Amino acid sequence: MDQTTAPDVGTWTGRQKLTLVVLLGAQFMFAVDFSIVTVALPVIGSSLGMALTDFQWIVSAFALAAAGFMLLFGRITDLFGRRRFFLGGMALLTLSSLVGGLATTPALLLAARVGQGLATAVVTPAALSLVTTSFPEGPRRNKVLGLSGALLASGFAAGSLLGGVLTDLLSWRWTFFINVPVGVFLILGGLAVLRESRSAAVGRLDVPGAVTVTAGMLALVYGVTNAERAGWGGASTLGALALSAVLFAAFFLVELRSSNPLVPVQVLRRRTVSWGNLGGLVTFSMASALAFLMTLYLERVLHQSALVTGLIFAAWGVTSVFGGLLAPKAMKWLGSSHAALVAGLTLQALSCAVLFLLGTDTATGIVLVVVCTATNGFGHVFSVVSYTVVAVSGIPDEEQGLATGLASMTQQVAFTVGIPILSAVVAARVDGRPDAGAVLGGVVTGVLTTAAVVAVGAVLVAIFLRRSTTAAVPAPAGAPAAEAGVVTGGR
Repeated sequence: MDQTTAPDVGTWTGRQKLTLVVLLGAQFMFAVDFSIVTVALPVIGSSLGMALTDFQWIVSAFALAAAGFMLLFGRITDLFGRRRFFLGGMALLTLSSLVGGLATTPALLLAARVGQGLATAVVTPAALSLVTTSFPEGPRRNKVLGLSGALLASGFAAGSLLGGVLTDLLSWRWTFFINVPVGVFLILGGLAVLRESRSAAVGRLDVPGAVTVTAGMLALVYGVTNAERAGWGGASTLGALALSAVLFAAFFLVELRSSNPLVPVQVLRRRTVSWGNLGGLVTFSMASALAFLMTLYLERVLHQSALVTGLIFAAWGVTSVFGGLLAPKAMKWLGSSHAALVAGLTLQALSCAVLFLLGTDTATGIVLVVVCTATNGFGHVFSVVSYTVVAVSGIPDEEQGLATGLASMTQQVAFTVGIPILSAVVAARVDGRPDAGAVLGGVVTGVLTTAAVVAVGAVLVAIFLRRSTTAAVPAPAGAPAAEAGVVTGGR
């Protein structure tokens, strides 16, 4: 359905401002939470007596629950109340974080990580759909999504730095405990200012669809994370990936026949949804992969400490904030959100490509990393905001939880697959040699691969979203859609 939207008018009310503090505060908290524990992994694993090969499960337990159940909870919040599930998810996160900080065994820690992942699967689509249903399509929603993207990216950078500081100065347990007071604050704020929102359509949950897509996501994430331990050619990895393909095929067939599908096929056929989420998958997966590559370079080639690495990444976080703030204006300058998405991906690809100049000289290497990651962070958040606008535009309020659930699931899957894929690229190039020269060769191969993937993504989005409706830039009152830069066309 082609759609244009009247511009937002009026000033921000006090309630709207407080609503943003709560919803965007939750987004920032989850972004911090994703990266803060990653920095402390070696210390956590050693403290609890975990084998080195089991360290990855501290991350994988979270990723399995978050990505596996994201789409399911996105739809459940549509049907049974977004505010209710937002508050419930925040309570689960707060409790799980407390348990994680107090954990004395690997089993208890992993259970807490599963709880945090489930909380992420609940709160992320609920918060984003509360944003998109509280602010109609137009400049105001775009501005809010720009702030959300800026906080998301800066949260990852802040988490890396905060994780190193807390672990070094206090204890790894504070990477969990810090969530408790913040979670309580957001719960109280949510109780005070959030209004209930749910789909006006009455329907039942598509149980067969929910089972097949959730099982498929779990199999996919398990297969990808298991590849770091068993290899991409391992029987367990290939078996999990094959099972995920079968389950996703079954899910598609179930949705075709369901009278009340979890994901209506017509939604998936929207170019804004499918190609918008492809842009999101590319930008998130390759940004997380670049962070991994630069950490490897700084610590294994230039021999910098974890704290120095975190400080170097601070520039990435700063430019990410500016990218999020400028993205809504850029959509207006460029004429549509899909054009802004292509621009962001292109900048991201170019900044990765320049990193092929990395060498063993410390001063030159640090300057290159700071400049290129700062540029990459700007382009990345540009892409994040743009793809979010594309992926939720033209979707009715009763399906916003579904649309935002898809967008949020894309993020979680991207975070999960980016590092293992680039890790395999680096490992193939290094071929077991531990010296700095071999690692440098692996990193350079990795950044060129990253640049190529993002560039291909930009080309595909540019081609296939050109004729799609984005409604990113609303027309002035009485003006035709063409004047506002709204791209119209089929699905």
